[in-house]
Amino acid sequence: MADKTAPLLAPVLTDLDDAAWLATPTPAPAAGNRPAYELRTCLAVSAVEATGPARLTATAHGIYEAFINGDRVGDVELAPGATSYRKTLYVQTWDVTGMLRVGENELRLVVSDGWFRGRCGASRVPDNYGEATAVIAALTLGGGPQASGGDGASSSDNGAPDDDAAAGAADAPVERRVVTGAGWEVAVGAITAADLMDGQTTDLMRIGRERWEPAQLADTPLTRDRSRLAISPAPPVRRGEQIPAISVTRLSSGRQIVDFGRMLSGWVRISDLGPWGTRLTLSHFEVLDEHGDMTTRHLQYAPPFREEPYPLGQVDTVISRGVAGDVVEPHHTTHGFRYVAIDGADWELDPGKITAVEVRSDLMQRGGFMCSNRDLNRLHRNTVRAWRSNSCDLPTDCPQRERWGYTGDFQIFARTAAFLDDVSGFARKWLRSLADDQREDGTIPNVAPDTGTEGNSPLPDLSGSSGWGDSATIVPWEMYRAYGNVDDLAAAYPMMRRWVEHVERVAAAGRYPARAEAHPQWREHDRYLWDTGFHWGEWTEPGVEWNPRGDFGIVATAYFARSARIVADTAEVLGYADDATRFGELADRVTAAWRTEFVRDDAEGLRLTEPTQANYVRALAFDLVEPGQRERAAERLAELIRDNGCRLSTGFLATGMLLPTLADAGYTDLAYEVLLQREEPGWMVMIDRGATSIWEEWDGIDVDGRPHSSQNHYSKGAVTTFLHEYVAGIKPAAPGYTAVEISPEPGGGLTSSRAFLETARGLIDTSWTISDGVFHMRGETPPGVPTTLRLPDGRVVETGGGEFSESCPLPEASASSRA
Repeated sequence: MADKTAPLLAPVLTDLDDAAWLATPTPAPAAGNRPAYELRTCLAVSAVEATGPARLTATAHGIYEAFINGDRVGDVELAPGATSYRKTLYVQTWDVTGMLRVGENELRLVVSDGWFRGRCGASRVPDNYGEATAVIAALTLGGGPQASGGDGASSSDNGAPDDDAAAGAADAPVERRVVTGAGWEVAVGAITAADLMDGQTTDLMRIGRERWEPAQLADTPLTRDRSRLAISPAPPVRRGEQIPAISVTRLSSGRQIVDFGRMLSGWVRISDLGPWGTRLTLSHFEVLDEHGDMTTRHLQYAPPFREEPYPLGQVDTVISRGVAGDVVEPHHTTHGFRYVAIDGADWELDPGKITAVEVRSDLMQRGGFMCSNRDLNRLHRNTVRAWRSNSCDLPTDCPQRERWGYTGDFQIFARTAAFLDDVSGFARKWLRSLADDQREDGTIPNVAPDTGTEGNSPLPDLSGSSGWGDSATIVPWEMYRAYGNVDDLAAAYPMMRRWVEHVERVAAAGRYPARAEAHPQWREHDRYLWDTGFHWGEWTEPGVEWNPRGDFGIVATAYFARSARIVADTAEVLGYADDATRFGELADRVTAAWRTEFVRDDAEGLRLTEPTQANYVRALAFDLVEPGQRERAAERLAELIRDNGCRLSTGFLATGMLLPTLADAGYTDLAYEVLLQREEPGWMVMIDRGATSIWEEWDGIDVDGRPHSSQNHYSKGAVTTFLHEYVAGIKPAAPGYTAVEISPEPGGGLTSSRAFLETARGLIDTSWTISDGVFHMRGETPPGVPTTLRLPDGRVVETGGGEFSESCPLPEASASSRA
């Protein structure tokens, strides 16, 4: 990721005690066209202060940047980030030592709508948390990195020049804070429009021509609530990889198309701006149409309350002032794209002056994978790109059309993400937003932070869907599995419990109309069937037309059982014996109800009432069938897949679990056939049709070359967990990899594989090769970590960690596979 030019200190919340919130002017232009407001103060600095320690502490309602004497403070982007602002607002502190000079200095803050009042998500509803942006800050001169109030004296002012204060500071090392308050000024600067979805307009001709007015103090319920201020557990957003343009093509219309070669999320830096007054428009998009021009038709949609689709947005505008050396990159918006269409340049653009900048949370890579199959390596690389594109301060569904923190998407992908990067703090931050937005009755929203869906949204309330709401239990459990942090599990437990209790009440309160009509009298198991309310169901299931009024009981009840079991297991880990018993018994009752309602086991054999691949996957992955029925359920799943030409037919929820479920049931060879299937639907279709990320739909680019839906979603990339845990064979044998299992399952014609994972206990690095019918495995696990090695011939080797090297003859058919 980017260099840390200004190290982020531990935030000092007390620095803001004597600072006041400053509001931006209202009324403002329509959402999407609102400017970034600049607020400034001047301060006199003595020689002692200029050479002494200094720190800046700040936060905002909106996205903000800070500048001292025109130099940007730090390298953090999109601060303070996406949170549930009514409950939590994160504060940032920077070391600004050396940025001040003797004499007069200027402190300037630039704030735009951001997530606070920008147009967010599918609804594009603005003003989710308030009608005005605001900012609060304190510049502390002298003293150490801790807040004042100890042995040293301190004082604060609003930043107005004060010769006496400067002279006094020279005589004694007094800690002084320059805080937001009376005396600050506000103006619109070069950024005349800024919105996360719509884009940013930068008018360089306005630099130095601002019209400054006195800034007003903010006084709202939110600005009065200082209890919201907190320290983020997640790494901040930073500029990451920089991707040079690989080509610029001029069309007959004069438009120029810039190709960066792959999908990413971020923005474009451009220095080829033209003469004074030139207006460049940069439109970001994913795929070319048949004429080599921009198309966004596949991303446009109209929500129920609109007749016309929303414009995609993602348009940046730059107005040149004709100064050589000017460089523009927007810091108050992000885009998902591969291509940029640039209009307004009547000269041939220089590709060397156009660079795409990846913008995402500064997550540390922890795991990697490669094998002898180049297409699988491309699939893994595409998954990483999709994840990197959708991990900008929160886990989003897509980086262009909605950019919402959908609960279902991260529920599906959390396990994979924890192998790719250290997401412990990232997930902790998002789970806090999820808990903040959990409703009084325990309902979990479809997105977190819950912007544009509640209160002022014209969209229908779709919260509480199975598989989406169950992120409240599954994500904390997957983080515990990956990191073993009991404190994080304990912090999430109240939310987890309240969600399952909510589902329990909903299940007991009603029945799906057709089921109630067929059985007018309540049966004993009916109260444990979750078949009412809104559900997305399996979603994007191939060949299935989704019916929002359909019966989703077989899906929802499965997740009810799964979440109840997770809460029982969590209670046991935390030592809550009564809860462990209560929710364990609840899970048993829900599982029994699922079997009673949806399983038939008679002379015709075992079958589900809704015999889809996805339902059989859940039956096995969630332990919903009796132990004695598992083998027949797995046989039926394999039969469904073979009858479909060894192609999957799973949708959103079950796809990530499909291959591991097959392998666990002894069908590893079939799992490889599905993985490597080159007919639609399947992952290799994405590779064959030129995908550089993961598609939302299985036919993201259809056989005729037409695009459909988002080209940059990560959920179907959850298949890479099969690559990590089954092809390479790295699995935690205990939470946090305090014990490790290495159990590769070769197949699919692969002749080698290697994977690594940095854990809290140390490095896991394992590889295997096949030559002359012999399987060779070698690698290392952290010393002192109990390690179980399982070889394809069934042999098991126990070690105490450290280096290992084992070989065995490779059976013609793997001992863990079935024909």
